[in-house]
Amino acid sequence: MGCLPAALERAGSEESWAVADAISTVLKSSEELHSWRRQLLSACMKGLVAIYSSSKGESKPEVERSILLRLEELLAVVEEVDPDDWCSLVKTGLKYRYRDGTFLKVLNAAIQLLYKEESSLSQ
Repeated sequence: MGCLPAALERAGSEESWAVADAISTVLKSSEELHSWRRQLLSACMKGLVAIYSSSKGESKPEVERSILLRLEELLAVVEEVDPDDWCSLVKTGLKYRYRDGTFLKVLNAAIQLLYKEESSLSQ
């Protein structure tokens, strides 16, 4: 289970995410589940950075869209991110996907969520 988030960063395959979803439904403790979701959120951001950095202009829109929607979903639940992961995602995403409507929509939603007054990033 500990190796799965690292594998998700690299692969980004639907099968791997299906396993991650199954683990999420099995975890009972809210503390365990929150920790697991934070790891998945970090894996989403690192995976997107890897995709953006490696593909430059060419991309697999369906894979990116799937990960972006998962990122948005996880952000709504976790409501906090690692500042280094966040900075890297914003920087790389804006560099390579500044015209991508889905990326911009998710980025806007994330900014609204993360920079509200009680958020850890807004301090």
